[in-house]
Amino acid sequence: MKIHLDVLCVGHASYDLVFAVDHHPGADEKTFAEKFISCGGGPAANAAVTVSRLGLKSAFAGHLGNDFFGQRQLEEFSQEAVNTDLIVRSDLPTPLSAILVKPDGQRTVVNYRGATPPLAADCIDLARCHPQVILFDGHEPEVSLALAKAVNGRGISTVLDAGSVHRGSLTLLERVDYLVASQKFARECTGKEDPRQAALKLAQHSPAVVITLGEAGLVWKNEDGSGSLPAFSIDAVDTTGAGDAFHGAFAAGLAHGKPWKDLLVYASAAGALCCTKYG
Repeated sequence: MKIHLDVLCVGHASYDLVFAVDHHPGADEKTFAEKFISCGGGPAANAAVTVSRLGLKSAFAGHLGNDFFGQRQLEEFSQEAVNTDLIVRSDLPTPLSAILVKPDGQRTVVNYRGATPPLAADCIDLARCHPQVILFDGHEPEVSLALAKAVNGRGISTVLDAGSVHRGSLTLLERVDYLVASQKFARECTGKEDPRQAALKLAQHSPAVVITLGEAGLVWKNEDGSGSLPAFSIDAVDTTGAGDAFHGAFAAGLAHGKPWKDLLVYASAAGALCCTKYG
């Protein structure tokens, strides 16, 4: 039976161990956490949960191991009403992330994926689902490229969450309708320090470009022009996942048919709200 979705999120899932610390420790220093939580994470996984919490139908397509952490994350997806029919399970490990969060919300992340290889191009059958929007995080390059080719000309909007420069993000760069990039990706990919100049250069590859700048807001460029949007003023507790929430809300807004500037405000609000709680 075909799965009817608003947004399909394709890419990386990891299980997060989040420690609240008063500072990031230096070499040979031991520190103690004031708070600890554990929860599912990963760019595409977080985006899928965001879409569902915004009241739309979402699915996650990616890998989870047949281990304790994979089972926990699968259960969390179900609790969040994220469709799990397109998840590939195996005896390879579920990626883990250890995250240290300071009182100002800034964090440092250590991710462990082990030897888990990328999913094969044919492991997800798009005939099983019909999404309005597909969001890629670039961490599953083979299957993502196959899906991007398969939906070309079918009226399905595609979005790339370009967090950093790697094979997956570069492969998908010219194959998506919307490129939503971090400042790091924009700088590394274009060599431009000025985000506006970077947006102009990235617009040569994708019809619509957004570069997120954290507390400095964002800049954008599309066929109708260019501009910027300031960030919402908040007291940040934990910035982990803020970009993922932005991307999820951006994809959800596309599925809703929101006008461009309303779409940017909608996504910015979701990213800001994410920073007000741990995890």
